[in-house]
Amino acid sequence: MSERRQHTGPRPTDAAIVGMGAVFPGAADLAAYRRNLLAGTDSIGEVPPERWDPAVYFDPEAFTGPAAGDRFYCRRGGFVDGLAAFDPTRFGIMPAAVEGAEPDQMLALHATAEAIADAGGEDRLPADRSRIGVVLGRGGFMGVATARLDQRVRTAHQLAQTLRELAPELDERRIAAVRSAFQTALGPERPDASIGLVPSFTAARTANRLDLRGPAYTLDAACASSLLAVDQAVGLLAGGRCDAVVAGAVHHCHIATLWSVFTQLRALSPSERIRPFDRRADGTLLSEGTGVVLLKRLADAERDGDRVYAVVRGTGVAGDGRAASLMSPLVAGQVRALERAWREAGLDPREAGALGLLEAHGTGTPVGDAAELDTLAQVFGPPGPDGPGIGFGSVKSMLGHTMQASGMAGLIKAALAVHEGVLPPTLHLEEPHPDLARTRMRPVTAAQPWERGPAPRRAGVNAFGFGGINAHVVLEESPAAARPRLPVRRFLPLGGAAAPVGPAARGDVLLIGADTPAELSARLAAASPVSGGEGPCRVAVVGPTPQRLALAAKVVGRGRAWRGRGDVWFAPRPLGGRVAFLFPGLEPEFAPVVDDVAERFALAPPRLTRGASLMERALDAIATGRFFARVLPALGIDADVLAGHSLGEWAAMVAAGMYPQEAADTFLDSLRPGDLRVPDLVYAALGCGAPRARAALHGMDRVVVSHDNCPHQSVVCGDPDQVAAVVARLRADGVLGQELPFRSGFHTPMWEPYLGQVRAAFDRLPLGPGALPVWSATTCAPFPSAPQDVRDLVVRHLLEPVRFRELTVALYEEQGVRTFVTLGPGSLHGFVEDTLRDRPHLSVSTSSPRLDGLAALDRTRAALWTEGHPVFPAAGSTGPGSGAGPRDRPAGAGAGHAVPLDLGSPLVRLGGPARSSLAGLLAPAPAPTPAPAAPPVDRPVLLSALDAVLAGTDAAARAVTEAWAASGTGRGPGAGPGAGWWRPTAGRGRRGSPSPRCPTCATTACTCSPTTGPRTPTGSPSCP
Repeated sequence: MSERRQHTGPRPTDAAIVGMGAVFPGAADLAAYRRNLLAGTDSIGEVPPERWDPAVYFDPEAFTGPAAGDRFYCRRGGFVDGLAAFDPTRFGIMPAAVEGAEPDQMLALHATAEAIADAGGEDRLPADRSRIGVVLGRGGFMGVATARLDQRVRTAHQLAQTLRELAPELDERRIAAVRSAFQTALGPERPDASIGLVPSFTAARTANRLDLRGPAYTLDAACASSLLAVDQAVGLLAGGRCDAVVAGAVHHCHIATLWSVFTQLRALSPSERIRPFDRRADGTLLSEGTGVVLLKRLADAERDGDRVYAVVRGTGVAGDGRAASLMSPLVAGQVRALERAWREAGLDPREAGALGLLEAHGTGTPVGDAAELDTLAQVFGPPGPDGPGIGFGSVKSMLGHTMQASGMAGLIKAALAVHEGVLPPTLHLEEPHPDLARTRMRPVTAAQPWERGPAPRRAGVNAFGFGGINAHVVLEESPAAARPRLPVRRFLPLGGAAAPVGPAARGDVLLIGADTPAELSARLAAASPVSGGEGPCRVAVVGPTPQRLALAAKVVGRGRAWRGRGDVWFAPRPLGGRVAFLFPGLEPEFAPVVDDVAERFALAPPRLTRGASLMERALDAIATGRFFARVLPALGIDADVLAGHSLGEWAAMVAAGMYPQEAADTFLDSLRPGDLRVPDLVYAALGCGAPRARAALHGMDRVVVSHDNCPHQSVVCGDPDQVAAVVARLRADGVLGQELPFRSGFHTPMWEPYLGQVRAAFDRLPLGPGALPVWSATTCAPFPSAPQDVRDLVVRHLLEPVRFRELTVALYEEQGVRTFVTLGPGSLHGFVEDTLRDRPHLSVSTSSPRLDGLAALDRTRAALWTEGHPVFPAAGSTGPGSGAGPRDRPAGAGAGHAVPLDLGSPLVRLGGPARSSLAGLLAPAPAPTPAPAAPPVDRPVLLSALDAVLAGTDAAARAVTEAWAASGTGRGPGAGPGAGWWRPTAGRGRRGSPSPRCPTCATTACTCSPTTGPRTPTGSPSCP
């Protein structure tokens, strides 16, 4: 390695990781994966029976006896069941094309979209789409959808052939009935999804749907596939053929045949634990996942202002060549891969400080771990007196072996560590492998700060594949990341990865959980407090400066809840209770900051007018509330009930789905400033409650109390002179008052002459049941269910006062709401605080004029996390789009139109009707009655049972046909079209003659209904 050229830093042509996407066990997205890495979450579990049925295949004694292909001694692994969801309409894919396609194609597309969103959205991509490539790793073995197709095409006919051999007396009609029942249990055929079964289309589909026109191909290098994809991408960028490349890998195959292969190889752990580099390690655990990175040249990323997770300093790939076995790792091949990567980086791996983290391949097999430790000893040298050693671990200890995606799981982990300065833990390494002592590796068993030394932070990632293909990648932090060392290590536990680490990252959040305040105090007292812990006693510190940490320590020491002052939140125990979303109405000052939030989540920002007219203020308030109603559920913040203030009540109805989103959009888009005629009535906000305000109205007949907001604020509305007189009266008593900058007369009986212009519009809007209950500030009760009652209440809301104080109390006492989240800036947060005062509650706003949008949202999430709410950060929940963000959906509903992907290929089990029809197959036939003129004839059991089944089927068919014919004489309710309705003949037409055709749809096999006409099997009103 003497020929190595020393480089002082990354080259402009080196590849920079600017975006990442992930779906791994326990993590539906990158932010959840990051959280699990820092927390050291073990995501291993038992195999779901939908993958393969443990009752059929699992045999714990199978490890000790001769290898049997259909007996598995291990049933634990990593699974993404419940997390793998996909929204086909978002990418212009027909839902029917998803059901029969390989799910890994959809997850690769989903993760790539997440990586692009994580990088800042499509605007950050090169304008020339032909300069964007896609290289994805994927195994060439049978996938789950292909396995299901094999069951239909091959296994069903194998079953029929076996019946022919065991019961030659069965005719083809009876055998076909069994085969048909088997195939029907697999669901309808999906010929339109067959294109989704081609393995090479994993990259092709991603490029097609995202319009990426550069080189797009799928490769298979076994467990080294991920890093081979990165190596290829680096070459495309350095050679000038591409300006951006998506690189990654996908593996979502837990079919029984793959488990059989690893069972027969004795590669799985009989103890069902994966312990990389532990002396007790006895095998690996199979897992699954998808990981993707978006790469650009470093110079281009710096020019474009991209956030850079890490720079790829070097890649190395090498094969074993001739070895004793294809399955035996060869140390010499691994060493060559590592040395090539470090040579390309121009760095000496043995130099002190050259490497801070080594993410190992670490499968947990005794042979594999020993070979890798030998490799590390040769490349990085023996232990020495310099420094604490190289941080060391394997993410497989948390996930299991994700096969083709394993290198990407490790690469993303290493990139996050380099970027954030945190060494994530490795699990189950309690008794280190004896060969670790010959290396410079230091196992990291708990998350710890990774302080920058004289050299930049660097990580190495290994991925070694079956068959002798080895890869290694050297990562280094971006040159722009170098900053003076800070006294406190900062983290971004809420997923706000766009913020850098350093002095500018004032919005970083420290989150610590513990079982008691004393434990929490001990963790805060550490020299460098580290986020972590999920205990019920929690503290959050935004921008953890020494002063704020000192405040947090005092707050925790007192042991009483502290909610937000000084950007510190503390809860000794979870607040509990339900969550209400509050939608703001007209505000005297309303300046929501939403553009950075929209960019972060790849959403179209709300179209805010920022105008001062009544209509403009109303539209801005409604748009802002609807926007945050889409953002919060993507973060795991869901509402139990919705409410609004003034016109915000209508926004709550739209968000709940009471009005169809399209209808609401059309109505709002049609409104213009000046469209609404209003009386010349003014409002004044008063620094007193409604009772005192009413007392001040004595002797005045053209002013009323329009808003009872909280105990220390109310609003009056009416004639300008009389309103001014009320303000003067109260000011003389020391009560402040101020005229508000809009006029309308809403929430007063004086608006009744103007109702006609809106009553007709509201009557025309269609209504439906909402996904969540909406409470009215007019009645302090839920909206009624009958559409006309709802319309009447909407009108009443315009004529009667806003009883927000009473509404707040009703939500607290009757609905058990303890957390009130205002969807936008404004006064509602303060109204709730003033109303509930010392009663346990949390009131937060998602936006504040004095903060950036993401900074305000971070504080909302910190507050909710402290109170025990399951806040899930999301790195852009919707991915890039064509410019128009996704439509609104009911608050609290699932994100978008995502549907769970079918990841299983279990044994076929017949449904109830099929079992009932075919149950007689195994029942003994009744003894035949001998005919007087002939000797008794024994009938085979199977034949007699099938006779009965088919006879029953024929009888049912005749009954249906006769019923249709009989109904042809009349056209009463449910009557058919008459005796002349076409009846398809059973079976096919005679050889050489065409089968009869349906007169309606002109096909030979249809599901046309004689009452409703042609219908497809799915029920849509069109011919097949």
